[in-house]
Parts: sequence; C-alpha cells; structure tokens
Amino acid sequence: MGTLEQVLAIITGIVLITVGLLEAFRYKDQRLHPIFLIKPGDTSAVRMWTFNLGFYNIIWGIFGIAGVVLVNSGEVIVGRTMVALMCIAHAILGMILVISERRLWLSGIGQSFFPVVILWLMFT
Repeated sequence: MGTLEQVLAIITGIVLITVGLLEAFRYKDQRLHPIFLIKPGDTSAVRMWTFNLGFYNIIWGIFGIAGVVLVNSGEVIVGRTMVALMCIAHAILGMILVISERRLWLSGIGQSFFPVVILWLMFT
C-alpha cells in the first residue's frame, strides 16, 4: 500500500469517526441541520437510528485506521483488506445516501470520493 493510499485511508477514517461522533451525540444541534436534515421536533424519534449510525461510522473509521497500522506492522494482506472493505462499504453507502435523499448529494459524494480514489489506487 502506497503512502498516498495510507494517508487517504487515515483521513477517511478520521472523517468517519468525526461524523460518527456528530451523528451519535450532536444530532439535535440545529447548526448541523444541513448535514442531517433532522427537524427539532423529530430528534426524539430518530435518536436510536442516529446513535447507532454514528457508531457504525466510528467503527468503520477505526477499521480503516487500524488497517493502515497493520500494513505498517507487517500484516499487509490483513491491513489492505480492512482498508478495502472500509472503502467498498463507503463507496456504496455514499451512493445509497444520494438515492435515499437527493438533497444530501454533496454528503454522498463526500462519503464516496476518497474511498473510490483509494480503491482505484489500490487496484490499478
């Protein structure tokens, strides 16, 4: 795994962890409405989903970073596999986000862009 792939994987992991923390703990903050589209009256209804979704993203981010650590610890195949799985998942999930809510097209592109670039670098 090249340096660029590793740097992008770490950035992707950090972004996923950050977004996950926002989803899990700051979903009520109306300053984040453009990102989450959650109305003040709906926060109680969506609490379980945002909390769980946040931790899905946190865990995916940890896997991506751990994959880079493993690559640099000599476990290249395992590490590359973890990074590839994070990237495949978020490339697909970004597309699903756009399909499910067109107003979040920019978030969908943001979610998919680095993972697609990393996959392209890894497999070309």
